[in-house]
Amino acid sequence: MFPLIKPSKKPIYLDNAATTPVDPLVIKAMAPFWREKFGNPSSLYKQGIEAKRAVEGNRKTIADLLGARPSEIIFPAGGTESINLAILGVKGKHIVTTKIEHHAVLKSCEALAEQGNTVSYVVVDREGFVNLEELKKSIKPQTVLVSVMYANNEVGTIEPIAEIGKILRKINVGRAAKKLPPILFHTDACQAAGALDLNVNRLGLDLMTLNGSKIYGPKQTGLLYVRAGIQLRPLIYGGGQEQGLRSGTENVPGIVGLATALDLAERGKAKENLRLTKLRDYFIQKLLKLPGVSLNGPQRQGRLANNINICLEGVEGEALMLYLDGYNIAVSTGSACATSLTDPSHVIMALGKSAVEAQSSIRMTLGKFTTKQELDYVLKVLPGVVAELRRVKK
Repeated sequence: MFPLIKPSKKPIYLDNAATTPVDPLVIKAMAPFWREKFGNPSSLYKQGIEAKRAVEGNRKTIADLLGARPSEIIFPAGGTESINLAILGVKGKHIVTTKIEHHAVLKSCEALAEQGNTVSYVVVDREGFVNLEELKKSIKPQTVLVSVMYANNEVGTIEPIAEIGKILRKINVGRAAKKLPPILFHTDACQAAGALDLNVNRLGLDLMTLNGSKIYGPKQTGLLYVRAGIQLRPLIYGGGQEQGLRSGTENVPGIVGLATALDLAERGKAKENLRLTKLRDYFIQKLLKLPGVSLNGPQRQGRLANNINICLEGVEGEALMLYLDGYNIAVSTGSACATSLTDPSHVIMALGKSAVEAQSSIRMTLGKFTTKQELDYVLKVLPGVVAELRRVKK
């Protein structure tokens, strides 16, 4: 019999990798720029100058957090646009990426391939770590860009970005001797903000994508770090804002909100990582005691502090997600950008799992408002729901 457990009165939100609520302090910082300080940053009267100062002041705040120069920070409208600008904006014939990238990277690479360029997709191991030897072997004389996700949005694998940066710097020394152009290094770091080191110099990056909605900032806000001297082709043409790389009137409240959210995330990173790691490990330990449950991605080392992705044998992930929604519990079957797709997760498949295993997987990602009591409620509900779904499937 299906257990009679009452739905939670309070929503239990376990999909923080998809998006996060906006922090009240971020809302407070943005508020004046909706009405009182609404000027266009390109205008030369005082309202415009005031808006321009806000944009440039927050650009410097972000640059300082990343170890960059203010002139190296560009503000596109979100992570997807940032990734498109980084990949489609580089001039060249060959790009190297991995099989577990976000759809924004994979679709951008597909667009390049349709234009006659070539793309090499590096495999990962069973925990999602990129094969560095294969990455090196994928480099060709015509390679112009390597794009590797910093932390995977589905299984939480943290890639060795700093190590890849060192490898590419060494390769570029040899290329310079042969008068070949340097290979640029891009990372999608949207899931890494507030969790991992974002210093672009320590990581050896030329291009880095971040967005606001993963760090309790506003949606449709993001940035692209572009190392000085790199020439990109713009995707959007117009008035020449953002050094000609992203024309259009700047989203002043959004930029203020993004900078505030990133500052808060970086300042609270160490303490929050410890808290989330304890919750994650507790939750995973309890989940793995349930029959037919296995973990996707790294066991502990090299996994984001907030990420849990499990396979439940004999259960369709989408059905489980909908059942849990009835209990006011929000989880996902993978990337929110692919929720409407019926195909199994390309990330889970790249780990060597079957299509059935991929479709039997769910992702639960913790956030700064997640409590142990909420996880205990999920652990109370989950066994009965899983048993019912298995019974119905038989």
